[in-house]
Amino acid sequence: MKIKSSLGFSLVELLVVVAIIGVLSAIGVLSYNGYISGAKEKSAKNVMQQISLAQTEEYSNSGSYYTQEDGSCTPTQASSDNIETFLFGGGDQIGDDIGYNICIASTGAANYEIVATETDGSNPCTLTLTRNGNFARDNNC
Repeated sequence: MKIKSSLGFSLVELLVVVAIIGVLSAIGVLSYNGYISGAKEKSAKNVMQQISLAQTEEYSNSGSYYTQEDGSCTPTQASSDNIETFLFGGGDQIGDDIGYNICIASTGAANYEIVATETDGSNPCTLTLTRNGNFARDNNC
């Protein structure tokens, strides 16, 4: 009688392990992407609140708010840079790493709206903060 000994794994066992690792990796990547997206949105909201505080100081100093457009605005890298220069005196207060461009629109006498749009993605998320502190998100967020 001959006894067969097994000194390794069969091909089927290896394929099952590879498939399980693939499924776990896919779940991990999706979770990580959601985490990154949420962190960028939170960073953009924090920057928008900093801009709102800077607007309060600007109003105290000059009697008016800093705005870039009337009615509505389209955030660009240039508008973000202008906010950094005018409200924060240069430097990198807004930062390029948050993944959002920001602009400030005048929405009437002594009123403004801060708009932030995601820089990457085919359906960018847009956040809005009014002078009264009300946040709004579009359906792409």
